[in-house]
Amino acid sequence: MVHPLPEFRQLRIALVSETFPPEINGVSMTLGRLVEGLAQRGHQVQVVRCHRPHETPGAPTTGISHVVLPSLPIPRYHGLRLGLPAGGRLREIWGRERPDVVHIATEGPLGRSALSAAEELRLPLASSYHTNFHDYSHHYGLGLMHGLVAAYLRRFHNRTRVTMVPSPDLLEQLSTAGFANLVTLGRGVDTQLFSPEKRDPALRRTWGAQPSDPVLLHVGRMAPEKNLPLAFAAFQRIRAALPRARLVVVGEGPLRRGFTEQFPEVHFTGALPVDDLARHYASADIFLFPSMSETFGNVLLEAMASGLATVSFDYAAAKSYVQHEENGLLANFGDEASWMHMAGILATHPAQIARLRPAARATAECIGWNAVIDRFEMLLRSTADQPSTTLRAHRALGLSSVA
Repeated sequence: MVHPLPEFRQLRIALVSETFPPEINGVSMTLGRLVEGLAQRGHQVQVVRCHRPHETPGAPTTGISHVVLPSLPIPRYHGLRLGLPAGGRLREIWGRERPDVVHIATEGPLGRSALSAAEELRLPLASSYHTNFHDYSHHYGLGLMHGLVAAYLRRFHNRTRVTMVPSPDLLEQLSTAGFANLVTLGRGVDTQLFSPEKRDPALRRTWGAQPSDPVLLHVGRMAPEKNLPLAFAAFQRIRAALPRARLVVVGEGPLRRGFTEQFPEVHFTGALPVDDLARHYASADIFLFPSMSETFGNVLLEAMASGLATVSFDYAAAKSYVQHEENGLLANFGDEASWMHMAGILATHPAQIARLRPAARATAECIGWNAVIDRFEMLLRSTADQPSTTLRAHRALGLSSVA
């Protein structure tokens, strides 16, 4: 006898993060997409986040509420905030109206106090791993802190029933480092927002670029861990052969002032609203992605969706979605000489750019958000409904495969 499947009940979900839209970064934009998707599926999502100076209340969104807590600016990271401990407030809020599951997306003081409050109230806990903070310590003169930060992150996430990571290679890396209960949760890309159709010849002219001039683009924070000097070195080599080549850099960060003074021939735009960002992507030709510190790299998918030929290292998002010489170019991880050579070859071969662009777009069209949100929903439901969930249980449910 076949029994009908029970209808899924709607969940009350508390999502804790020290970054959230309208802040512009990969983690923030990912969380915004996930929360919107959960609300559209009928779940009630309580976003616990940092207060932002001068913020004005936005229009209410059905299914989404906000708990806004005190925060401090992060030194040298304009626009980003660090949440303060708020365990007492969260115990009060969650004790009054218990969420079915708490998902913690950042590991700062706010996230840590949420972890303790949820444990005290015996609430099911999930987490996601978005940033390699322990690796970043090398870029800020804090190399001796690497082991301490890694140990803190391991202890933090191992207190939750599941930790979601964005790529299989990161899952393998963290598993080797002693992280438990890991599953993959990939990322999607909005192919309507990021599209070759947004190409703007007038914008290119403001960069001094003619239709046949190669325009290289970088999008991301101007911070030490992003390895931007490699992109500038590649551009200088390309410009020596092609004086009409242009480089556009989109983003803010602690290194922007120094880079602006050092490279006056580069067009620095600062942070852009998302619609302007889409025009900048589509109006370029080549996307340079020199970073070797990403847990995923949303910008790579945005560039592919915009129809750009990309140059990146073979890890994270690139490892999952770029096929070398088919829809982009891949250098072995850490091989900066090869990466620079590929960037130069691409810039001087317009036929190869023309061949890679539509292939990149075609790949991006298969990487939508709906499947990612469906998987996130299933992982949260599994965490909420199975108090003893372990990695073995997730595998039995088919939840540990790559999204």
